[in-house]
Amino acid sequence: MPLIISGALLFFALVFGSLLGAGLAATRNTINTENFTDFETSLPTRLLDINGELITEFASDERREIIALKNLPQHMIDALLTREDRIFYSHHGFSVKALFRAVVGVLTRNSLGGGSTLSQQIAGTLYCDRQEYSVKRKLKELWWAIQMERRYSKDEILELYLNKIYFGGGTYGVNAASKYYFGHDATEITPAESAILVIQLSNPSFYNPFEHPNRAMARQKDVLEAMVNSGYISQQQADDSFDTYWANFDYTRTNASAHAMQNDEAPWFSEYVRRNLSGMIYGTEDIYTSGFTVNTTLNLSHQKAAEEVMQDYIHAANRIYQRTMNSHERATFSKYIPLTELFSLVFNLPDLKLGEQRNQATAMNHYRDEINPIIDVMSMVCGIESLKTEIVNKGNSLIQQKAEKTTIEGTMIAIENSTGYIDALVGGSKYDKTNQFIRAVQAKLQPGSTFKPLYYSEAIESQKFTMTTIISDTPQVFHKEDGTPYIPQDFKGQWEGDVEFWYALAHSMNVPSIKVLDTIGFDSAIKRTSALLGIPSNEFEARHFEPVYPFGLGVCSVRPIEVAKAYATIANRGKEVKPIAILSVEDKNGNIIFNPGKEQADAQKSKNGSKQILTEETAFIMQEIMKNTVASGTLRYGSDWDSTYWVTGKRKGRGNKFNFVNSNGKTFQMPVAGKTGTTQNWADAWAAGFTPYYTSVFWFGFDKPGQSLGLSITGSTLAGVAWGDFMNAANKDKPYKPFYDEKPKDLIQLEVCTRSGGILTPECGSNRITAYYYPGTEPTEPCKKHTDDSGRNLGAARLKKARIKAGYNFDEGIDDSPLMVDLSFLKSGKLSSETRQEESEYELLQPQRNSDDFSNWLLD
Repeated sequence: MPLIISGALLFFALVFGSLLGAGLAATRNTINTENFTDFETSLPTRLLDINGELITEFASDERREIIALKNLPQHMIDALLTREDRIFYSHHGFSVKALFRAVVGVLTRNSLGGGSTLSQQIAGTLYCDRQEYSVKRKLKELWWAIQMERRYSKDEILELYLNKIYFGGGTYGVNAASKYYFGHDATEITPAESAILVIQLSNPSFYNPFEHPNRAMARQKDVLEAMVNSGYISQQQADDSFDTYWANFDYTRTNASAHAMQNDEAPWFSEYVRRNLSGMIYGTEDIYTSGFTVNTTLNLSHQKAAEEVMQDYIHAANRIYQRTMNSHERATFSKYIPLTELFSLVFNLPDLKLGEQRNQATAMNHYRDEINPIIDVMSMVCGIESLKTEIVNKGNSLIQQKAEKTTIEGTMIAIENSTGYIDALVGGSKYDKTNQFIRAVQAKLQPGSTFKPLYYSEAIESQKFTMTTIISDTPQVFHKEDGTPYIPQDFKGQWEGDVEFWYALAHSMNVPSIKVLDTIGFDSAIKRTSALLGIPSNEFEARHFEPVYPFGLGVCSVRPIEVAKAYATIANRGKEVKPIAILSVEDKNGNIIFNPGKEQADAQKSKNGSKQILTEETAFIMQEIMKNTVASGTLRYGSDWDSTYWVTGKRKGRGNKFNFVNSNGKTFQMPVAGKTGTTQNWADAWAAGFTPYYTSVFWFGFDKPGQSLGLSITGSTLAGVAWGDFMNAANKDKPYKPFYDEKPKDLIQLEVCTRSGGILTPECGSNRITAYYYPGTEPTEPCKKHTDDSGRNLGAARLKKARIKAGYNFDEGIDDSPLMVDLSFLKSGKLSSETRQEESEYELLQPQRNSDDFSNWLLD
């Protein structure tokens, strides 16, 4: 028996000794490794533009700024202790009473208050997952709280708490929180502001004053009353501070995070870079805390110009659109609805009766635009939260739905031709938490006629067409594979007869384009266009790259960045251009850890080099053709400063936008080429073009398809004008530079008649163009059209002379009325059918035009 007792005592002694040893070892280890006050500073990632200017910083969501306890107002500390731990200075890290209260609350499922002291809260923040609700977590939290109480004084723990704890809004620490919520640092905090901060500790989303002002106000009052009852402040101080706070409160501010509120010179581009970095650097937190320096391709001066242009033209587009739609709505209500009402009554057709729908639409519009904002304000003033959540939010949803359908958006991207560097990028109207869709790189849109040059290049390279091949612009029926007819229409249904290849593209003719597509074949067209755009074959079906005739009119899906890549490739003499935004990434010590810019440059200089998608000869010919789009086609209007005035109402210059002055004071015109596009039902307006330096693409339209921009908003009349403005800003400090120093030696250069495609004769007069041909495809016969006309005129003159000699008299039909000269054509300078069609159709809308409407003189 004694042996058993001795054995048991020995066993318990060993167990106790082991536990004691483990506890002492853990304590000693804690003493050796404790670093409660050692903060590892999170360094932001800095984005620099191509000239080394700061664009923005990607900082950690933990916006922490250290402040000493002695620098804080006493009422900040008093508010914290009143709200969180009134016996902080008397306990040893925990409160038995508070723990018991918390346990009872859990068992009874009643909220009786928290069981954690300030020491436990900061210990849990540093060493535990406070989202975990378990006994194990509470014991671990208690252990560390005791260790902290052993190691530090109460003031040191309190200072650590106030600099480390989360206050909501992406802020950690009282100083960062004060700047976020109140716009000043913590040394200036008032009692009312102190109360606002301490109520965030339990649930910052629930008590956020910007989202729930009435809820925050009520709990703030509770804290201030408790501070008064504890003798920390007087009632007068509490009331004055409370009244001042809410008198100056910004009810319009939303709960944007501290990161979202950072200054960003190019938010759309920064977000694009951030997404790319996330794929390069594993673990997204590293982007915000590791202190990287990212050297990018952006030119901030060009970016600012792009953002100004987009702001002006998105605003102008919506103004013109709303005016047009309101005019149509008034016409519908005043003319067509009464007529349908009459028919419904006379012929007993109740389905035609639209009066009820009209009244409902009118009432809904009035509620959405006039009443809902008033209810929103009243819900906050009167403290009726249910009014906001159940009624106002539904009204806001209606507003959002209408905006998606009736608000015109826009996007642009510019890249450097020789390098692919993204020079400027604007993803939409305004970057905020509800609008972060980067349309320039994410949106898949129908390109319309901006698509045509891509397969026209295949027509040139295949040598099935030349610059001056005659194509008939007349109605024609094409047959699909199943035998059904396809009848394309030219813009507004007008025809020009025989035209040359270059003219058909410059003036965006649909029937000649379908004939070109039909001749080169669908497979060749799809292969060429996908190569230029960089679209892989596994996306053909989803992107509608299909062997159908509408494909030739741009009925497929492309991204603006892909269109920019394709056009830049043409500008880059046919060599593939790959858009790039990040040049290099350096760590916090300045070491380059990623160098995509150098890698791309080295690849271009390697033996294989960049992929030659077009031959240099084809690229040269396409440049010449597309230069005519600016000189006399659909981009001519947007290249004149008058167009800017008529669209935006701003006079920014006079004459051609591409006239510049060099360092010697001499004026020169920068070479420029491009194409516009307007999709079916006028749903999208595009402009894409390039100089020897840059390529840019502009798009305007709706995020939700199905709406029409209207006849007044097209690629030529809106997107082309915005494109011209930006390209002026991007190129104005550049010296003159041709696309080619000289034409490719294998091409043949000829002066050709623009009417017949034959070699130029004296009789052709001003109908001339300089054209370029692959050997063997050039015209060999002189122009017959004008020589035939000359022979006919000569024969008529000789016949007349002979008949006069024979005694015949002729009535010359002389008109003695005053000579009237119509010089209105000099105002627009338009030669294309598209322009004449727009002029004639716009005349029908003239009576509805307002005096302050700056649409554009192309339509006057």
